Amino acid sequence: MSEFFSIDSSTGAYDVRVERGLLARALSAREDTQVIADAFFRPQLTGLSREPIFVEATEFEKSLDRMTGLIETMRAKGLTRGTALVAIGGGIIQDIAAFAASVYMRGLAWSYVPTTVLAMVDSCIGGKSSINVGPYKNLVGTIHPPEHIYVDPAFAETLPHDQFASGLIEAVKICYCRSGEALTAHLSLAPSVSMSTDVLEKVIVNSLRAKKYFIEIDEFDKKERLLLNFGHTFGHAIEGASHYRVPHGIAVGLGICCALNFQRDRGIDFSGTKDVALFAQHLSVMIRTLPGLGEILLSLEHEDVMKRLESDKKHTASQYTLILPVAEGGVRLERVDKTPSIRQAIRKAMEATLVSFQQ
Repeated sequence: MSEFFSIDSSTGAYDVRVERGLLARALSAREDTQVIADAFFRPQLTGLSREPIFVEATEFEKSLDRMTGLIETMRAKGLTRGTALVAIGGGIIQDIAAFAASVYMRGLAWSYVPTTVLAMVDSCIGGKSSINVGPYKNLVGTIHPPEHIYVDPAFAETLPHDQFASGLIEAVKICYCRSGEALTAHLSLAPSVSMSTDVLEKVIVNSLRAKKYFIEIDEFDKKERLLLNFGHTFGHAIEGASHYRVPHGIAVGLGICCALNFQRDRGIDFSGTKDVALFAQHLSVMIRTLPGLGEILLSLEHEDVMKRLESDKKHTASQYTLILPVAEGGVRLERVDKTPSIRQAIRKAMEATLVSFQQ
């Protein structure tokens, strides 16, 4: 299977290719190229005309104070405004490379070869970079659209089940936010951590086409695209409080469950909506693929989770900004006042969710 489509952006359209064996094409697309890659791929990236910059794919490396060293390395290697970056790795490498491309000499062209399911189905398109500052996750970043996206599903064949599930959670979230039709198309493929590469290709294409709508209608994250933060306000807090023992996608799945519980406590009845039931059931299966999940959640300090949640960059000084599910399916953005009762309701929903997944 081979799939090709383009995404409109403020700097022009860029193309997305989904097929096996794309790494060689990505490396030969331009003459003056600098690879920034996950250190895991060092054995596969030998013999290039310019030695790749290898980075450990950790949250520590994805921090603002680490960007100085990377940019100094780029300068020492002689990169100019005509150099194009090629990022090879998962979402952390994408964030690092996209940020560096956006600020080095006021902007370099860049392309991306995603190597995790999460990056393949979600983050590879849209041009966002998100960088940590101190204890604050994704506090700074840029939107700098790429030139090309090369998605080779074969990279996913050796991933552990929890990393696979992380990507599938983001994919089903995107489809749920887009429409009932997109969700039905996703679930009809019976996505699982043991799916074949051929089926994964179809999941990737369905998810990226669903996300394409949000990117093209709201590239700079002001309105419709914000809906894709569904699960992230709770999820980022859980992810950070676990010191990243809960991977991003799994944390987002838990965050979505928190949002569902928050709405139920407010009197929203989802019992008559088939899409919500199927969506929640699929999430539960995916979340539970994480080894030691119950033990990790049991160790979380709930006050730490709340502090991290309250520092989310989407909130205003007086209101929480939440992406919440609605009774008829889909989601909406809601701003609620930061009152003691609302804080308590948020904490109750979070705690109920964590307890339910400890068993």
